[in-house]
Amino acid sequence: MITDLNELLAQEHELQFEQFSTDIAWQLGCIIKQKAEAKGAEVAIDITLNGHCLFSYAMANTTVDNQEWIARKRNVVTRYQHSSWYMGQYFKAKGKTIEQASFVDPKQYAPFGGSFPLIIKSVGVVGTISVSGLPQYEDHVLVVESIQAMLLAINERH
Repeated sequence: MITDLNELLAQEHELQFEQFSTDIAWQLGCIIKQKAEAKGAEVAIDITLNGHCLFSYAMANTTVDNQEWIARKRNVVTRYQHSSWYMGQYFKAKGKTIEQASFVDPKQYAPFGGSFPLIIKSVGVVGTISVSGLPQYEDHVLVVESIQAMLLAINERH
């Protein structure tokens, strides 16, 4: 389990796209779904670009609660421009809750693993890639491994 803030920042630095499109969102969402199925997991998936949902899928046995968790984790990434897992570890290192550190409503912001910034090189954070349904670190790993697979597929095409 990666809890080192520098390692988590390195993930964000490494997992960046040259460009992003609706086709890439579809392919990435399908990769996440396939990887979840391979683990025997059922998750809700959300890929949002500039506030516009490009991919949303809820696997069997997920609930509205999974969508609510995604929204709360996505809010963290949108506000802080870092993965929700990173922010959870950051607040833990500071010995504070998100509410204590930032005066935000914990019903709206959840610094738990599962939402990762959608980053375009030379642009910055433009959206989020989120899942909910596994323990929080496993949610984080599912997103990270899926982005890695998508970037590898893109690089192999070029």
